[in-house]
Amino acid sequence: MNILVVVSNPRDWPLAIPGVRVVPARAYVGEPAYGEDHQARVFNLCKSYRYQSLGYYVSLLAEARGHRPLPRAHTIEDLQSRGLVRFITQDLDDTIQRSLAPIRSDRFELSIYFGRNVARRHAGLSRQLFNLVPAPLLRAQFERHGDLWQLKGVRPIAASDIPPQHQEFVIRAATDYFTGHRVSGRRQAPACYDLAILHDPDNPEPPSNHRAMRAFEKAAQAHGLAPRLITRADFGRLAEFDALFIRDTTFADHYTYRFSRRAEAEGLVVIDDPNSILKCNNKVYVAELLSRHRLPAPRTLVVHRGNVGRIVAELGLPCVLKQPDSSFSLGVAKVETEAELAARVAQLLDKSDLVIAQEWWPTAFDWRVGVLDRKVLFVCKYHMVPGHWQIVRHGDGRRGYEEGSTEAVALADAPPAVLRLGLKAANLIGDGFYGVDIKQAGRRLAVIEINDNPNVDAGNEDGILKDALYHEVMTVFLRRIQARRQGARP
Repeated sequence: MNILVVVSNPRDWPLAIPGVRVVPARAYVGEPAYGEDHQARVFNLCKSYRYQSLGYYVSLLAEARGHRPLPRAHTIEDLQSRGLVRFITQDLDDTIQRSLAPIRSDRFELSIYFGRNVARRHAGLSRQLFNLVPAPLLRAQFERHGDLWQLKGVRPIAASDIPPQHQEFVIRAATDYFTGHRVSGRRQAPACYDLAILHDPDNPEPPSNHRAMRAFEKAAQAHGLAPRLITRADFGRLAEFDALFIRDTTFADHYTYRFSRRAEAEGLVVIDDPNSILKCNNKVYVAELLSRHRLPAPRTLVVHRGNVGRIVAELGLPCVLKQPDSSFSLGVAKVETEAELAARVAQLLDKSDLVIAQEWWPTAFDWRVGVLDRKVLFVCKYHMVPGHWQIVRHGDGRRGYEEGSTEAVALADAPPAVLRLGLKAANLIGDGFYGVDIKQAGRRLAVIEINDNPNVDAGNEDGILKDALYHEVMTVFLRRIQARRQGARP
């Protein structure tokens, strides 16, 4: 990949950074040859991003050429907006106070170079400002009023504004940024596109174990994708990539959803997309969706404070209560008595105005139908924990849990009715990656859950397909990236 640093005048560029090409803005804007390299990555360091200036047009044309510039045109617009200061302050006030507390003067300027500052104590504030306003070189102005610091403005700076004593640090920060998303080691195929894989190393119950993550990386490389494992700290780097694959547990009110929304806005191929996260993570929505499309499900009641008395009459006891955004068996309870029901419903209604109550289906296992791109990818049996009614039993604290065994089943050996139902249910959500949980009692089937971000663990879900499962996922990414890039070309 060619890294282009576009500047107003190369003579004003004071930094010698290996592996980058310094290009005059007039040449980048005016010479058609720059539009022919669809793999270029553009870093716009012009002196001015003023509307309709050369700096403005560099980012605008880079987006049209598929060069994924930093900053993007909408970031340039944000930098001109007075309302931006108020927006940032609302999110960063605690960070600002902690970072600037030791400063004795009433004014302070923070220089942010590719998301970093020369002082380590300002690392968190610099990174978060860069995440909100992703531009290579920024300067933020703060003023103290009484005991509190306030952010007064954020503006881009030119390379010529970098103090000489900071230049060595900026070279390191820029070099790290330019090369940080590259994958070391030997690739099986030349990497044409960059794939971000979002994960949380501290998640005790990740959707993919370590061996599966390595298998996804290897499959990506084999298909000409350059994978990069990223974490929540890399929010400001999303524009570098062609696609985002979320491999952390997703929630609507969560950083994973914000990553998905931002990636979609940046034009990336995203799995899981924000629409799927919103819909799958709310069981009230899923219950209504299944009912409207007449797909079989356990008898279900959407509970609010006015109809609690209907639960026993309509569903009987025992029954299952679910908070709308429950996952991994958390927020799901089986109640056996009316007293237990009343107490548990009251707890759930304190958190949400609506909760789900369902009839209890005792089964030895749940079917899991994995669907990707509107096709069945894999099917498994998720067995209940011995002596327990769920596939996961949680102990004291979220880190103490026990899982039932997972049994991969060949598609040819799975009941066709189960596969058809799983595919129908997933297709109601979209064309992403889903795991549909289905109970079976004799010939009767019922959809229990439609999950985005389904588990793929090495040794479990890949028990039949092996490496082919990971390659199929990456084939979908490659096909979608190519279609999107070709569609964006002039």
